[in-house]
Amino acid sequence: MGGVFLSFSVAVMPGLGRVPAVQGVAVMRAINQVIVNPVFIPLFVGTGVVGVVAAAVGGSWVLWVGAGLYVVGVWGVTGVRNVPWNRELEALPPGTAEAAEYWVGYLRRWTAWNHVRTAASTGAAVAFVVG
Repeated sequence: MGGVFLSFSVAVMPGLGRVPAVQGVAVMRAINQVIVNPVFIPLFVGTGVVGVVAAAVGGSWVLWVGAGLYVVGVWGVTGVRNVPWNRELEALPPGTAEAAEYWVGYLRRWTAWNHVRTAASTGAAVAFVVG
């Protein structure tokens, strides 16, 4: 998951920021629609579930750190920050000045919080390996 989030932070979002807002909004809306799929969702959810189960079974504090990083830093941030902004973007009429204006702040906020998800999921992976 860290690699998925990293690719958005260093390539996808900066790339979308270089095109006109109407195109960036359209592509991001399309990404948000297709990301909910049978490959991504089990990996996104399953990583947290497996991490919590491993911590509970293994009992290692390092595994608990990994589980906490993933649950709070990935699931929590996604649910409280990124997904609500995605829904707001989806609700705006495409190609309007309102959508273009929202896009500027969205791009900055969404990417900043995606950096948090990148760090949290990478930290969780390190903790799971060490634990």
